[in-house]
Amino acid sequence: MKIGLEGRYLEDIKPLLEEEGFVFSKENPEIIITHGGDGALLGAERNHPGVPKFPIRDKKTAPLCSKHCYKNQIQLLKNGLLKQSRLIKIAGLFNDKKLVGINDVFIHNKDIVSALRYRVWINDVLYADEIVGDGVGVATVHGSTAYYRSITHSIFRVGIGLAFSNSTELINHLVLPEDSVVRAKIIRGPALLAADNSPDCIELAEGDEVIVRKTSDYAEIYGLDIFMCPDCRLLRHPRSRPFSVCEK
Repeated sequence: MKIGLEGRYLEDIKPLLEEEGFVFSKENPEIIITHGGDGALLGAERNHPGVPKFPIRDKKTAPLCSKHCYKNQIQLLKNGLLKQSRLIKIAGLFNDKKLVGINDVFIHNKDIVSALRYRVWINDVLYADEIVGDGVGVATVHGSTAYYRSITHSIFRVGIGLAFSNSTELINHLVLPEDSVVRAKIIRGPALLAADNSPDCIELAEGDEVIVRKTSDYAEIYGLDIFMCPDCRLLRHPRSRPFSVCEK
Protein backbone atom coordinates (compact mmCIF):
# COMPACT_ATOMS: atom_id res chain seq x y z
CA MET A 1 0.00 0.00 0.00
CA LYS A 2 1.26 3.47 -0.93
CA ILE A 3 0.88 5.91 1.93
CA GLY A 4 1.46 9.59 2.54
CA LEU A 5 2.78 10.72 5.91
CA GLU A 6 2.14 14.14 7.41
CA GLY A 7 2.43 15.74 10.82
CA ARG A 8 5.17 16.09 13.41
CA TYR A 9 7.70 13.75 15.02
CA LEU A 10 7.53 11.58 11.90
CA GLU A 11 10.78 9.89 12.90
CA ASP A 12 8.83 8.13 15.67
CA ILE A 13 6.52 6.32 13.29
CA LYS A 14 8.21 6.11 9.89
CA PRO A 15 10.56 3.19 10.75
CA LEU A 16 7.61 1.13 12.04
CA LEU A 17 5.72 1.68 8.80
CA GLU A 18 8.77 0.69 6.77
CA GLU A 19 9.12 -2.52 8.80
CA GLU A 20 5.57 -3.49 7.80
CA GLY A 21 6.31 -2.96 4.13
CA PHE A 22 4.43 0.28 3.50
CA VAL A 23 5.68 2.36 0.58
CA PHE A 24 5.77 6.13 0.89
CA SER A 25 4.36 8.21 -1.93
CA LYS A 26 3.88 11.97 -2.11
CA GLU A 27 2.25 11.93 -5.53
CA ASN A 28 -0.44 9.24 -5.44
CA PRO A 29 -0.93 7.85 -1.92
CA GLU A 30 -3.79 5.44 -1.33
CA ILE A 31 -4.14 6.78 2.20
CA ILE A 32 -2.51 9.56 4.22
CA ILE A 33 -1.44 8.89 7.81
CA THR A 34 -1.43 12.00 9.97
CA HIS A 35 0.79 11.93 13.05
CA GLY A 36 -0.16 14.49 15.67
CA GLY A 37 -3.45 15.84 16.92
CA ASP A 38 -6.71 17.07 15.48
CA GLY A 39 -4.95 19.90 13.67
CA ALA A 40 -2.81 17.52 11.65
CA LEU A 41 -5.90 15.71 10.42
CA LEU A 42 -7.73 18.94 9.55
CA GLY A 43 -4.72 20.26 7.66
CA ALA A 44 -4.22 17.05 5.70
CA GLU A 45 -7.85 16.97 4.61
CA ARG A 46 -7.64 20.59 3.54
CA ASN A 47 -4.47 19.99 1.53
CA HIS A 48 -5.50 16.61 0.09
CA PRO A 49 -9.30 16.50 -0.16
CA GLY A 50 -10.75 13.19 -1.22
CA VAL A 51 -7.75 11.08 -0.19
CA PRO A 52 -8.56 8.74 2.76
CA LYS A 53 -6.89 9.67 6.06
CA PHE A 54 -5.78 7.64 9.06
CA PRO A 55 -4.99 9.83 12.09
CA ILE A 56 -2.57 8.59 14.74
CA ARG A 57 -1.86 10.69 17.83
CA ASP A 58 1.79 11.30 18.63
CA LYS A 59 2.68 9.80 21.97
CA LYS A 60 4.86 12.75 22.96
CA THR A 61 1.73 14.87 23.29
CA ALA A 62 -0.92 12.25 24.01
CA PRO A 63 0.26 8.97 25.60
CA LEU A 64 -1.18 5.85 24.00
CA CYS A 65 -2.66 2.89 25.85
CA SER A 66 -1.20 -0.58 25.23
CA LYS A 67 -4.12 -1.55 22.99
CA HIS A 68 -3.57 1.39 20.67
CA CYS A 69 0.20 1.71 20.62
CA TYR A 70 1.81 2.50 17.28
CA LYS A 71 2.51 -1.11 16.36
CA ASN A 72 -1.05 -2.26 17.01
CA GLN A 73 -2.58 0.60 15.05
CA ILE A 74 -0.30 -0.05 12.09
CA GLN A 75 -1.27 -3.73 12.17
CA LEU A 76 -4.95 -2.78 12.04
CA LEU A 77 -4.26 -0.69 8.94
CA LYS A 78 -2.19 -3.42 7.31
CA ASN A 79 -4.90 -6.04 7.93
CA GLY A 80 -7.76 -3.84 6.76
CA LEU A 81 -9.43 -3.82 10.18
CA LEU A 82 -9.84 -0.07 10.70
CA LYS A 83 -13.36 1.30 10.96
CA GLN A 84 -14.25 3.74 8.18
CA SER A 85 -16.11 7.00 8.81
CA ARG A 86 -17.51 9.46 6.26
CA LEU A 87 -17.59 12.98 7.65
CA ILE A 88 -19.68 15.70 6.07
CA LYS A 89 -18.04 18.96 5.08
CA ILE A 90 -19.47 22.44 5.39
CA ALA A 91 -18.55 25.52 3.40
CA GLY A 92 -18.61 29.24 4.08
CA LEU A 93 -19.47 31.09 0.85
CA PHE A 94 -18.80 34.78 0.28
CA ASN A 95 -19.19 36.10 -3.25
CA ASP A 96 -16.88 33.90 -5.36
CA LYS A 97 -14.80 32.77 -2.36
CA LYS A 98 -15.22 29.56 -0.38
CA LEU A 99 -13.74 28.04 2.77
CA VAL A 100 -14.43 24.38 3.57
CA GLY A 101 -14.12 22.57 6.88
CA ILE A 102 -14.86 19.20 8.47
CA ASN A 103 -15.09 20.77 11.94
CA ASP A 104 -16.67 24.18 11.61
CA VAL A 105 -17.03 27.47 9.77
CA PHE A 106 -17.00 30.63 11.90
CA ILE A 107 -17.54 34.34 11.42
CA HIS A 108 -15.54 36.13 14.11
CA ASN A 109 -14.84 39.73 15.04
CA LYS A 110 -11.53 40.90 13.65
CA ASP A 111 -11.01 43.68 16.17
CA ILE A 112 -10.65 42.08 19.60
CA VAL A 113 -11.81 45.25 21.42
CA SER A 114 -14.93 45.74 19.29
CA ALA A 115 -17.93 43.43 19.26
CA LEU A 116 -19.40 42.18 16.01
CA ARG A 117 -22.99 43.02 15.06
CA TYR A 118 -24.71 40.64 12.69
CA ARG A 119 -28.06 39.26 11.53
CA VAL A 120 -28.85 35.56 11.01
CA TRP A 121 -31.28 33.69 8.78
CA ILE A 122 -31.97 29.95 8.78
CA ASN A 123 -33.31 28.63 5.48
CA ASP A 124 -34.12 32.26 4.55
CA VAL A 125 -36.22 32.73 7.69
CA LEU A 126 -34.92 35.49 9.97
CA TYR A 127 -33.75 34.01 13.27
CA ALA A 128 -32.13 37.03 14.92
CA ASP A 129 -32.36 40.63 13.70
CA GLU A 130 -29.25 41.82 15.51
CA ILE A 131 -26.76 39.94 17.64
CA VAL A 132 -23.85 41.61 19.41
CA GLY A 133 -20.92 39.38 20.30
CA ASP A 134 -17.69 37.77 19.17
CA GLY A 135 -19.20 35.80 16.33
CA VAL A 136 -21.30 32.93 15.03
CA GLY A 137 -20.35 29.50 13.78
CA VAL A 138 -21.74 26.35 12.21
CA ALA A 139 -20.28 23.01 13.29
CA THR A 140 -20.55 19.43 12.10
CA VAL A 141 -21.11 16.46 14.40
CA HIS A 142 -17.36 15.84 14.27
CA GLY A 143 -16.66 19.49 15.06
CA SER A 144 -19.17 19.58 17.91
CA THR A 145 -16.43 18.45 20.29
CA ALA A 146 -14.19 21.39 19.36
CA TYR A 147 -14.98 25.15 19.36
CA TYR A 148 -18.74 24.49 19.38
CA ARG A 149 -18.40 22.63 22.68
CA SER A 150 -16.33 25.38 24.28
CA ILE A 151 -19.07 27.89 23.44
CA THR A 152 -22.19 25.84 24.20
CA HIS A 153 -20.81 23.33 26.75
CA SER A 154 -22.57 20.62 24.75
CA ILE A 155 -22.13 18.28 21.80
CA PHE A 156 -24.59 16.68 19.39
CA ARG A 157 -24.85 13.45 17.39
CA VAL A 158 -26.92 14.39 14.32
CA GLY A 159 -27.35 17.51 12.17
CA ILE A 160 -25.30 20.69 12.28
CA GLY A 161 -24.88 23.05 15.22
CA LEU A 162 -25.31 26.83 15.26
CA ALA A 163 -23.35 28.54 18.04
CA PHE A 164 -23.21 32.19 19.10
CA SER A 165 -19.93 33.19 20.74
CA ASN A 166 -20.08 35.51 23.73
CA SER A 167 -23.28 37.32 22.69
CA THR A 168 -24.43 40.14 24.95
CA GLU A 169 -28.07 39.03 24.89
CA LEU A 170 -29.55 35.62 25.63
CA ILE A 171 -29.89 33.66 22.41
CA ASN A 172 -30.30 29.94 21.98
CA HIS A 173 -27.69 27.79 20.34
CA LEU A 174 -29.36 25.41 17.91
CA VAL A 175 -28.94 21.95 16.41
CA LEU A 176 -30.41 22.01 12.90
CA PRO A 177 -31.11 19.42 10.21
CA GLU A 178 -27.99 18.59 8.22
CA ASP A 179 -29.25 20.23 5.02
CA SER A 180 -30.06 23.58 6.68
CA VAL A 181 -28.66 26.76 5.15
CA VAL A 182 -27.42 29.51 7.49
CA ARG A 183 -26.96 33.06 6.23
CA ALA A 184 -25.34 35.86 8.20
CA LYS A 185 -25.05 39.56 7.37
CA ILE A 186 -22.47 41.84 8.96
CA ILE A 187 -24.11 44.94 10.42
CA ARG A 188 -20.92 46.20 12.02
CA GLY A 189 -17.49 44.77 11.36
CA PRO A 190 -14.84 44.12 10.49
CA ALA A 191 -15.04 40.35 10.69
CA LEU A 192 -13.16 37.26 9.54
CA LEU A 193 -14.56 34.14 7.93
CA ALA A 194 -12.61 31.04 8.97
CA ALA A 195 -12.86 27.28 8.55
CA ASP A 196 -11.25 24.68 10.82
CA ASN A 197 -7.64 25.62 11.57
CA SER A 198 -6.91 27.10 8.15
CA PRO A 199 -4.58 30.11 8.24
CA ASP A 200 -6.43 31.49 5.21
CA CYS A 201 -9.27 33.74 6.34
CA ILE A 202 -11.61 36.01 4.38
CA GLU A 203 -12.12 39.54 5.66
CA LEU A 204 -15.70 40.80 5.86
CA ALA A 205 -17.02 44.35 6.12
CA GLU A 206 -20.34 46.00 6.93
CA GLY A 207 -23.07 44.76 4.60
CA ASP A 208 -21.27 41.55 3.58
CA GLU A 209 -23.26 38.31 3.68
CA VAL A 210 -22.00 34.77 4.17
CA ILE A 211 -23.83 31.52 3.46
CA VAL A 212 -22.86 28.36 5.35
CA ARG A 213 -24.13 25.01 4.12
CA LYS A 214 -23.20 21.36 3.76
CA THR A 215 -21.22 20.48 0.65
CA SER A 216 -21.62 17.41 -1.54
CA ASP A 217 -18.15 16.17 -0.56
CA TYR A 218 -17.16 13.95 2.34
CA ALA A 219 -13.97 13.25 4.24
CA GLU A 220 -13.10 9.56 4.40
CA ILE A 221 -11.38 8.86 7.72
CA TYR A 222 -10.19 5.53 9.12
CA GLY A 223 -9.71 4.73 12.80
CA LEU A 224 -11.54 7.70 14.31
CA ASP A 225 -12.94 5.40 17.00
CA ILE A 226 -9.42 4.70 18.27
CA PHE A 227 -7.96 8.16 17.67
CA MET A 228 -8.33 8.71 21.41
CA CYS A 229 -10.07 5.83 23.15
CA PRO A 230 -11.23 6.16 26.80
CA ASP A 231 -8.04 4.51 28.08
CA CYS A 232 -5.81 6.83 26.03
CA ARG A 233 -7.85 9.79 27.27
CA LEU A 234 -7.32 8.74 30.87
CA LEU A 235 -3.59 8.59 30.28
CA ARG A 236 -3.66 12.15 29.01
CA HIS A 237 -6.01 13.32 31.76
CA PRO A 238 -5.37 11.02 34.75
CA ARG A 239 -8.30 10.45 37.09
CA SER A 240 -8.08 7.26 39.06
CA ARG A 241 -6.66 3.98 37.77
CA PRO A 242 -3.26 3.66 36.05
CA PHE A 243 -2.58 2.36 32.54
CA SER A 244 0.64 1.17 30.98
CA VAL A 245 2.08 3.15 28.11
CA CYS A 246 3.33 1.26 25.08
CA GLU A 247 6.57 2.58 23.67
CA LYS A 248 6.05 1.12 20.19
